[in-house]
Amino acid sequence: MNQRTVAKIPKASKKTAPAVASPWAVAPDREQQREAKRNAVLHAAAQLFNERGFHATSLDDIAARLSVTKPTLYYYVKNKDEILLQCVSQGLQMTLEGIEASRQAGGNAVDQLRACMQVYADIVMQPFGMCLIRVGDEEVPEPSRTELRRMKSEIDQAFRRLVAQGVQEGSLAPCDPKMSAFMIAGALSWIGRWYQPGGEYTPEQVAQQCIATLCDGVLRRSELPKAAPVKRRAAPAAARKASKK
Repeated sequence: MNQRTVAKIPKASKKTAPAVASPWAVAPDREQQREAKRNAVLHAAAQLFNERGFHATSLDDIAARLSVTKPTLYYYVKNKDEILLQCVSQGLQMTLEGIEASRQAGGNAVDQLRACMQVYADIVMQPFGMCLIRVGDEEVPEPSRTELRRMKSEIDQAFRRLVAQGVQEGSLAPCDPKMSAFMIAGALSWIGRWYQPGGEYTPEQVAQQCIATLCDGVLRRSELPKAAPVKRRAAPAAARKASKK
């Protein structure tokens, strides 16, 4: 056969066939979707706990808020107790991280104290923070209850340290850091009980006004009364008679 008449056989193409799109998402995508749905469950639960209370809220209520069936919830949570634990833990963790970030930002004690107060006030007006305030930790079973109380104590200690530092610097009036920290945290926590989204004031305005009142008081500086001398309480009559004998 004439070599010039032989047809050239094309070489096999090195191109591969296009991959068929899998109906299953890759593992990271599936995990992200699961986490997003789990967070949606926690957010819906926190909102309902805040609106109705923990005991008055059922898993059926949470499922209805999300427009899913009750069995669907069990893909993401075990039971209502676990949901409450996660909601309260989220609120505490957000607060601790925010306070630490405020302290790391630097500044004098008053600057740091105001920043921490701002963080705390902001969080107690959010669903998880509000849940932390409105639902008592006594609702959480042990051993988680002890851990949550330990985390709450960290918040208290952070405020105490900043108050004590402010007194030492001379930027805060002499006071008992423990009592002052109780007053600050107690006043700001109460925002989480009376605050209603969509009200007359924005969360920013609420936080600013409350912090200003706590730091500056309600009396004009020129009208502040002088501290009255501490008087000892009179002893009971029986004690006075005994002392004369």
